[in-house]
Amino acid sequence: MFYRLAEERDIDEIYSLIKDAICNMENHHIFQWDTWYPTKADFLSDIRKRQLIVGILNCNIAVVYVINQECDKAYQNGKWKYPDCEYRIIHRLCVNPVYQNQGIGTQTLSHIERELRKSGIEAVRLDVFSNNPFALSLYSNNGYKKVGYADWRKGRFYLMEKLL
Repeated sequence: MFYRLAEERDIDEIYSLIKDAICNMENHHIFQWDTWYPTKADFLSDIRKRQLIVGILNCNIAVVYVINQECDKAYQNGKWKYPDCEYRIIHRLCVNPVYQNQGIGTQTLSHIERELRKSGIEAVRLDVFSNNPFALSLYSNNGYKKVGYADWRKGRFYLMEKLL
């Protein structure tokens, strides 16, 4: 798999992937995303800010994620273990349902961490829906630790962090 910045020409494939992921999550009784979030406009904004990355496998988008320093004020609820470290935040990481259960999530986290280390970034933060056992397992199995929580429209989200 190779990773690159998403381009506006990718938006239809990205949003189709997201809609499929929402259906897949709902089939597993995970009601994390919906028509209100994330929207096509969210992804277009990410593309224009040059913060949305796509992972390409077999000429298809297998995974998407955003990496930046932007966060909701609820991130103040975190008892961050590395408050003085330079960090980035992962948002909207989503593996295309066609490629799920093939190690793409773990491979993508390794890629993100490797690229951040190269840039001198010392820690990674994220939030994960408390009712998404698949995402919780992915992050926990890859060394991310819970440091707090945020209660948003869809429920409780755990704040997680990893030292690189």
